[in-house]
Amino acid sequence: QVQLVESGGGSVQAGGSLRLSCEAAGLLFSSDAMAWFRQAPGKEREFVAVISWGGGSRNYADSVKGRFTISRDNAKNTMYLQMNSLKPEDTAVYFCAAGRKYSTIPDYPYWGQGTQVTVSS
Repeated sequence: QVQLVESGGGSVQAGGSLRLSCEAAGLLFSSDAMAWFRQAPGKEREFVAVISWGGGSRNYADSVKGRFTISRDNAKNTMYLQMNSLKPEDTAVYFCAAGRKYSTIPDYPYWGQGTQVTVSS
């Protein structure tokens, strides 16, 4: 069974930082692309960042470029999202996703349960 478990969410003031983690189990971690999406109340799930299996390719949503960094440690089966200079509009539930296709749309077969990030002004 494939399992993705996010952690690291919480509440922070604007300008602060958080690091999200996504631990994967039950899949060929080193051959899958992985991504972060987020969903705010009343809004559709939106792309945040994606990283290829080897880490050589990364893409970010325009809204987070220069502030967020996606990375992965295949030895630990874990992906990360370092979030700096957080803004209130970053408030959302953040989901990690995994699949063979490198994609910026939410068509991944595997998803975590989500972790809440709240940024106050």
